[in-house]
Amino acid sequence: MADLDALRLRWTRALEGARATGAGPGSAAPDPGPYADNLLARWQEPQRHYHTLTHLTAVLDHVDVLEKYAAEPDVVRLAAWFHDAVYLPERSENEERSARLAERALPEAGVSDEKTAEVARLVRLTITHDPADDDRDGQVLCDADLAILAASPSAYAAYTAAVREEYHFVPNDAFRTGRAAILHRLLDLPRLFRTPYGQTEWEATARWNIASELEILSLPEDPAS
Repeated sequence: MADLDALRLRWTRALEGARATGAGPGSAAPDPGPYADNLLARWQEPQRHYHTLTHLTAVLDHVDVLEKYAAEPDVVRLAAWFHDAVYLPERSENEERSARLAERALPEAGVSDEKTAEVARLVRLTITHDPADDDRDGQVLCDADLAILAASPSAYAAYTAAVREEYHFVPNDAFRTGRAAILHRLLDLPRLFRTPYGQTEWEATARWNIASELEILSLPEDPAS
């Protein structure tokens, strides 16, 4: 069970860090609480099984591990909060809608236009998880989001089961085909992880997990299942 109070505190710290230079002299910064509560409600919607508060917490934890590689760690943390804030499994534009939510909410919350634009850019980057070689913040966010691929076998199995549950409305054959295409696209990347830590600690395990899942997906379906 996610610790909502701890998450609210993490949101407040990230927001205050990002807007530290964004407010004008004498201006009163809005209360972070309502923004945190809105996002927390979104991450608890009933259609979510993987993209939940547990995933949000894990991504924030991984950003903490990788923060030394980021140019603006608090901006990356805000992007983590927004990267799946809009999530409907049957829709294909979730990242775009999440980025637009950030573009609406963050200026109102006291974040500068420049940093708001960077958060939105980072959110959109999670469509491809393919940051440029000089995109330090993009590398940190994408590595943090993909770190689940390097989980233990049991945690990886739970992750794939939760993803399947989110797409319960997709027939098995179509799901297996679509999932395999996503996994092949990831394996075709020269590197899954772009930070030195991710490459050293996560790359090999993630590729083994993905290859194992692809092998399972290629097996004939049990008629009794």
